[in-house]
Amino acid sequence: MTFQSTSLVVLSLATAASWGQAPPPNRSPGGIFGPTLRSPEVSADGRVTFRFRAPNAKQVLVALTQRVPMQKDEQGVWTLTTDPMPPDFYPYSFVVDGVTIADPGNPLLKTTVMGGSQSLVHVTGPGTLSWETNEVPHGVVIHEFFHSKITGDDRDFWVYTPPGYDPKGRTEYPVLYLLHGLSDDASAWTTAGRANVILDNLIAQGKAKPMIMVNPLGYGVPHPEAGLAAILSNGEQNRQGFSDSLLGEIIPLVEKNYRVAKGRNNRAIAGLSMGGEQALTIGLNHADDFAYVAGLSSALVMLRSGPLTPGEPQTVGTSLLQKAFPAVSAKLNS
Repeated sequence: MTFQSTSLVVLSLATAASWGQAPPPNRSPGGIFGPTLRSPEVSADGRVTFRFRAPNAKQVLVALTQRVPMQKDEQGVWTLTTDPMPPDFYPYSFVVDGVTIADPGNPLLKTTVMGGSQSLVHVTGPGTLSWETNEVPHGVVIHEFFHSKITGDDRDFWVYTPPGYDPKGRTEYPVLYLLHGLSDDASAWTTAGRANVILDNLIAQGKAKPMIMVNPLGYGVPHPEAGLAAILSNGEQNRQGFSDSLLGEIIPLVEKNYRVAKGRNNRAIAGLSMGGEQALTIGLNHADDFAYVAGLSSALVMLRSGPLTPGEPQTVGTSLLQKAFPAVSAKLNS
């Protein structure tokens, strides 16, 4: 069984209609809401132009791979055009006099668990790139909700079912539990990571077997929208609570409501950053539940409490691994 994923970000924007006298090429009348701007605008060579109207602002930056100042024209529109960018999906935001906001001209967003969002821009690439939408059969993404007795709050998860999935059919599918990073919400792997599109392409190419993918909310503390401080200061509760909820609530719900092939050989767990640490700690310590385990840039540092001290990164690996994988460590030392 092949599981393959990659991460990065979702789709660009369309232009508005014109009426009466033609507007400048980068602007449209905008109807009852006044003039609107075209932002972002992606050129054929991969350059991206960002625009933001703020005539009274003293400084506006684009926070992309780094923060870059924009230039204001006589009409109060701030503009920045990048160098050619490789095909990909990129998150970005504007920083207006120190306040970070999403691009108001772009409806495509990557949300976070604590509210707020980043905008997304797509620099189009060839269909051979795994995250580009192609003319292949597409699966379905379903938004599920449940009340967690373990965390004591209401939460959600997303489920991808592959092309041809029939809830009344006899075919049963393996499941990939794919976990997000710190500050993301349960939608991150589909809105930003394009994991459903990637699976569509891999399945069509015969590089992956048809499978179900589940993207849960990866926090074990109640109401994670309270902020990162509450999550990081309750690391063990966050870790154990999520593990208990995944194993005791989410997996049983998925296996009850979807045509899932049972047993460890039909179950995989993987994740990014915080989700990578969770995938490794849960997967390797529950080998009876998962036959496939993968961590992507796994944040094992989240296993410790308190800040790293000088020189500690060189020695922290062994102790963290022993703490992360006690079941594995016990077998290796026996």
